[in-house]
Amino acid sequence: MTNNIRNFSIIAHIDHGKSTLADRMLEITGTIEKRDMRDQVLDSMDLERERGITIKMQPVRMIYHPKILNPKSEILNKSQISNSKNLGFSASDLEFADSKQEFVLNLIDTPGHIDFSYEVSRALRAVEGSILLVDATQGVQAQTLTTLGMAQAAGLKIIPVISKIDSSLARVEEVCDEIVELLGVERSEILEVSGRTGVGVENLLEEIIKRVPAPNLETQFPSDFRSLVFDFKYSSHRGVIVFVRVFSGEVKKGDRLAFKVAGKEFQALEVGIFAPEEKASERLSAGEIGYIVTGIKEPGIASVGDTVASFGDSTESFPGYESAKPVVWASVYPENQDHFTGLKQALSRLQLSDSAFSFEEESSGVLGRGFRCGFLGMLHLEIITERLRREFSLPLVITLPSITYRIIYKNPSTSSGQAIKEEMVYTPSFFPEDYLIEEVWEPWITATVILPPKYLGALIQLLHEHEAEQGETESFGDSRTAIRFEMPLRELMRGFFDRLKSVTSGFGSISYVLAGERKADVTRLDILVADEVVPAFAKVVSKRQAEGEAEAAVEKLHDILPRQMFTLKIQAQALGRIISSRTMSGMKKDVTQHMYGGDITRKMKLREKQKKGKKKMKERGRVNIPQDVFLKMIKRD
Repeated sequence: MTNNIRNFSIIAHIDHGKSTLADRMLEITGTIEKRDMRDQVLDSMDLERERGITIKMQPVRMIYHPKILNPKSEILNKSQISNSKNLGFSASDLEFADSKQEFVLNLIDTPGHIDFSYEVSRALRAVEGSILLVDATQGVQAQTLTTLGMAQAAGLKIIPVISKIDSSLARVEEVCDEIVELLGVERSEILEVSGRTGVGVENLLEEIIKRVPAPNLETQFPSDFRSLVFDFKYSSHRGVIVFVRVFSGEVKKGDRLAFKVAGKEFQALEVGIFAPEEKASERLSAGEIGYIVTGIKEPGIASVGDTVASFGDSTESFPGYESAKPVVWASVYPENQDHFTGLKQALSRLQLSDSAFSFEEESSGVLGRGFRCGFLGMLHLEIITERLRREFSLPLVITLPSITYRIIYKNPSTSSGQAIKEEMVYTPSFFPEDYLIEEVWEPWITATVILPPKYLGALIQLLHEHEAEQGETESFGDSRTAIRFEMPLRELMRGFFDRLKSVTSGFGSISYVLAGERKADVTRLDILVADEVVPAFAKVVSKRQAEGEAEAAVEKLHDILPRQMFTLKIQAQALGRIISSRTMSGMKKDVTQHMYGGDITRKMKLREKQKKGKKKMKERGRVNIPQDVFLKMIKRD
């Protein structure tokens, strides 16, 4: 019966105790025996445990026997509770007593980081309620607001919960005031829990049953199987396994199904639930959350937000589907070209379980063959590259991340009186030289930073340095301030995250969304060695930051480039002029040791001859830049 099913998620900022709370729920419901428990049991990746964050969302099915009794000695579903005024009692009138009736609680543990906001939004479409978890020691954070907005847009029932109430640094009353102001709820509606000790967790489970409505079903197609894909993974033996929420009908092993967006049909090799490991079942019915083994071993077929339905179903897919749109790009090269094929296989393998990650082959005269990869953000980039190193034991060279610029140019070879403008999407390490660029467009973001008021001045100075346009400011209680602003995406990647943590002493948090394009005030920065441009060192920089970027690049190259036989200059050129320069003196090699005795003029003649040779070498000689110098200049620190 769907009346006994409660589907919910937990939304929270990173490190607010979401995984720890899920651990206690699994213990109390008996889903996992205490002897089998471990910290962050739903975080299956070693990388998640080390960083203390959720990277891959994980659903789990819990069976719970509550102690709830209504005045008529039976469990009320949400619709009955909401209409309880006509019955003469309310949800708060429910008494507590032993009950033999069991409830199925489907929890989807979602990532809290903004890089995965689209995946989180699809997971929120698969549930009817959400726990808003706020750390009692930190209060409301920026990423909490972003995810909360998505949950409210999805029409979910929000249950506000304060975690870590047992901490000596807990500010329970202050944080309660922030939540009351944020949600407009009564103080009595806010629950208090400790994921570490388990205090208040059982009460939270009972409140989930009372407050979260039973699953919404598609009444238009009650017999046709239709489900929403909110995540998936890849198995070498069973192919792609999709995680679905069933909205109508049912599915069994052997049923013919199809991806509505991808247009790919398949036969269900197995269906089942998460307990939390995959456990095969006879069927999945409307309102339930589970998995389907597809057997598909092709990349690009499964994607978050797609609809899996019965084969031959003629209805439209669920609304809101979006294809992944990378916003950060970086090139990945093997340190040894013998590992190129292994790197390509590894990237293909990762793409099977992460459709948001994309890559294409490219070639560099410096680094050889590699791949230009697209990511959802900086954390996504770090996760993929770290997985390549750990899971596939590949030594890699990762270039500095960049963004996509849109260039409007005209071809100078046209001799007609009217200039011909064309548009192209280009992701350059340098802008093309054989075209006359007229306009450059770049992506911007709208961001929110939440921090204590005393750091507001330092933040405003930081925003000015990163070309941000400040917006409105809002306060949450006495100790939290939210400031909104717009900024070029390239500036976000120019160390903004680290500097934000520095100027706010770690108390500042940020969330952002893409906000279209604007004209970019950027230029190409070239590095010259001995008056010769080195294309591999060229990059696009802001005109405002060109001088600083130039000085940093010249200084770095001066420190790592081996000394040559002759004196040379290392220069940075932008805006049509040299804006930074360093001179590297040549090695002194006056060979006169073999001359003993005689007139001093003999040595003077030899030194003059060597001096002329060095001058000729400076005019004609070329600098041989070692491979490790290129790696140090291009590689991310």
